[in-house]
Amino acid sequence: MTALDVSTIIALLREVSRTEIMPRFKHLSAMDVTTKSGPLDPVTVADEAAEKALTAGLHRLFPGVDVIGEESVAKNPDLLKRLKLPGKVWIIDPIDGTANFAAEIPLFGVMLALVEQDEVLAGFLHDPICDDTAVAIAGGGAWMVNADGTRHRLRVAAPVPVNQMVGTVSWRYMLEPMRSHVLHRLDRIGSLADYRCAAQQYRMLASGHCHMQLFRRLYPWDHAAGYLLHKEAGGYGRHFDGWPYIPSEIDGGLLLAPNEESWMLLQQALLL
Repeated sequence: MTALDVSTIIALLREVSRTEIMPRFKHLSAMDVTTKSGPLDPVTVADEAAEKALTAGLHRLFPGVDVIGEESVAKNPDLLKRLKLPGKVWIIDPIDGTANFAAEIPLFGVMLALVEQDEVLAGFLHDPICDDTAVAIAGGGAWMVNADGTRHRLRVAAPVPVNQMVGTVSWRYMLEPMRSHVLHRLDRIGSLADYRCAAQQYRMLASGHCHMQLFRRLYPWDHAAGYLLHKEAGGYGRHFDGWPYIPSEIDGGLLLAPNEESWMLLQQALLL
């Protein structure tokens, strides 16, 4: 991916955020918010409008490349099979952190990932509030691009003992007995939170502002871009059983840490 590609993608993210997302922030009516799989899975008119605009923009920039988004998959789950087929495909999360967006909490983001046969090639995590974008290119590192065009490299936090780690744990979708097993071990971590926004949590992790994260459900629009960002910032992530992450696998959980040794210590502390 060229520098021109990166700059045009960031420009698209900024444009869609400016025209489709931010004008609707704090201006949603009750009719503008519905649910998909349940009350904890909201969708807004801003999600739908942003995905439509991003899809059109990506088709314009990259003719012939397939695009799938969270909202399109909600209507047609078979679209996920596309990730295993030959050829590049863009994955869109138009608003990650929709619950925060609908609650007028300024903690949400837009996520794009470029995938080819289950390998993540590029990831973009844009913050519409701050107007900056975390970018990762496979083999090319991770960096933050500010609104004025300046940029700096991202690096994960230095390893620390498990009882000093700061991080996030999402246990909402865990099934028993794993749910109880993990919850009874959370006091082994130094400090934990859940910001209801994977985009911002991955940005924190790759910037070195926390040490670890644990996710149970792995839809690719929530994790493909963030996983690559963390990896290119020097981090180590695997499924709970140690297998490498692949975007089409939505089960198996994901544990992320500063390095392999820290990951193994976290696996022992929380999962085994």
